[in-house]
Amino acid sequence: QPKIQEMEKVNKEWMFLGTLPYKLGIVTTVTMAIASIPLCFHLNSVIWFNEQFVTADMAEQKDLETWLEVGSWAWGWMEPPLGQISFFLLCVAFARNQLINLGVRPYTDQLREFRANRLKRRYDRYDGDIVGRFAVND
Repeated sequence: QPKIQEMEKVNKEWMFLGTLPYKLGIVTTVTMAIASIPLCFHLNSVIWFNEQFVTADMAEQKDLETWLEVGSWAWGWMEPPLGQISFFLLCVAFARNQLINLGVRPYTDQLREFRANRLKRRYDRYDGDIVGRFAVND
């Protein structure tokens, strides 16, 4: 057991850097998802965003009495970027699947292979297949 625990520790070295793209992606998408709601429906946020970035004509006060009316006004400038981002993500997901169909491995597979090869080199007196499988599945 001590050798396996040592191998687990070695296998997880540099994992912070290896998983950093995923972590940044999670933080970015969650932040954008949360921010999109007030930027569409919260009056003060919509007014601030309009003044800073859009400079569209202000809707009449009677057309901004409910959050749905605020959303209707804000949607005029929020729809194009949200729609474009959605289409971009759809295209990127499609392209990724086509790369996989062609046998091009995504980043995760390359990271797993790197970890397996590194662990096999470090523990070369053990069976390479077993050590490699351990590294990939740890």
